[in-house]
Amino acid sequence: MLGNLNDKQMDALLQSQVLGRIGCHAEGRTYVVPVTYAYTGKHIICHSREGLKLQMMRQNPDVCFEVDHVVNMANWQSVILQGRFEELEGLAAEEALGQLMSRVLPLLVSETAHPHEPVSSPERGRTGSTGATLFRIRIREKTGRFEKQ
Repeated sequence: MLGNLNDKQMDALLQSQVLGRIGCHAEGRTYVVPVTYAYTGKHIICHSREGLKLQMMRQNPDVCFEVDHVVNMANWQSVILQGRFEELEGLAAEEALGQLMSRVLPLLVSETAHPHEPVSSPERGRTGSTGATLFRIRIREKTGRFEKQ
């Protein structure tokens, strides 16, 4: 049976996962990339080093975010969010870092996956020696689908 997830089911899926995919589009190019995240109910919180993803989201802050849970091809759930990229600075970046770290810390196995602790810096949303930028996606719309047999 195919169906739509209700708000409670979508929230449960978003809370249960830590890996999603951001889709961004700028200058005629579309880019989809996996990211670790924390879900707050209103935002998706992420971090990234400088690169194509941040460049594109700065140019066009309207983004898409997708998360799924697949048991097999006949049993899966998926949520797609439409939202707006917001780069975080100062206290907002520090709070976001705390939320993100409490969610993903038990899973960290890679130095590049760890945004490190924030340091005082005039640079926007930057943390630690990795140069990670904290950002969030302000959720505008969410839809969810499932298949279950």
